[in-house]
Amino acid sequence: MPELPEVETVRAGLDRWVTGRTVALVEVRHPRAVRRHVAGGADLAARLTGLTVAAVSRRGKYLWLPLLAGGDAEQALVLHLGMSGQLLVRPLDAADEKHLHVRVRFTDSTAPLDAETGRGTELRFIDQRTFGGLLLDDLVPAADRPAEHLPAQIAHIARDPLDPYFDDAAFIERLRRRDTELKRALLDQSLVSGIGNIYADESLWRAKLHGARRTRALRRTTVAGLLGHVRDVLTDALRAGGTSFDALYVNVNGESGYFDRALAVYGRAGEPCPRCGTPIRRATFMNRSSFFCPVCQRPPRPPR
Repeated sequence: MPELPEVETVRAGLDRWVTGRTVALVEVRHPRAVRRHVAGGADLAARLTGLTVAAVSRRGKYLWLPLLAGGDAEQALVLHLGMSGQLLVRPLDAADEKHLHVRVRFTDSTAPLDAETGRGTELRFIDQRTFGGLLLDDLVPAADRPAEHLPAQIAHIARDPLDPYFDDAAFIERLRRRDTELKRALLDQSLVSGIGNIYADESLWRAKLHGARRTRALRRTTVAGLLGHVRDVLTDALRAGGTSFDALYVNVNGESGYFDRALAVYGRAGEPCPRCGTPIRRATFMNRSSFFCPVCQRPPRPPR
């Protein structure tokens, strides 16, 4: 599933290609792609037509396009990639993808192709596994910063560590008040967003912490150090355009990320730890796979 670096890479690409453009037509080709929009695909298409994309924003793994209808943006098109969703910017004459579910054309889509402005292109949502989707939602003030607005359906999602308004001290205290496994806390979207399974494993390895450590037993300095490693991992992955294990994740131009070449533990069971040489181990965690070094990341002692 795309995590923060992948979604942020897509956001930056969309911001370049769709911000400032006005919707001329929306074609919904698969009902599951708009199942979260209760009124259905026809309603979504009708309500989007004529609106202008004001920006492309992100919270955790969610994207949204604030939409203008003359004044301030009061609604937004919310986009979630799910397991295999792709948002691609394509020329009008490009062949339709096999799993094309939604097509958005703009008032300048029929103009001659312009690589700088995006004219002559359309936005396509492709989703092989159909877990992602689009919906139109009202914008509401953020609880911790009323001047900032975000879609109501994602208002409960916490900020991510790369957000300039992320509160380090509050995160450290909230995490230490919980009595849960450390990796479980890192994947809790109400505590911190955007990290995901891959980058949790990589951050824990860099911090030399086992994911089964109890959060309540951690020192503030330990959590602060881990947060620094999380930021480093996410930043490194962003520079690489994210992590692509297959063709399901690509950016808006259809290009894959290459951070998988720099992964230290994730997906490397049996390979030597880059730090100490001990074979990396794999364990099952929350119906997923966790990867760690048994020497660098010693498991916690079982309770007496």
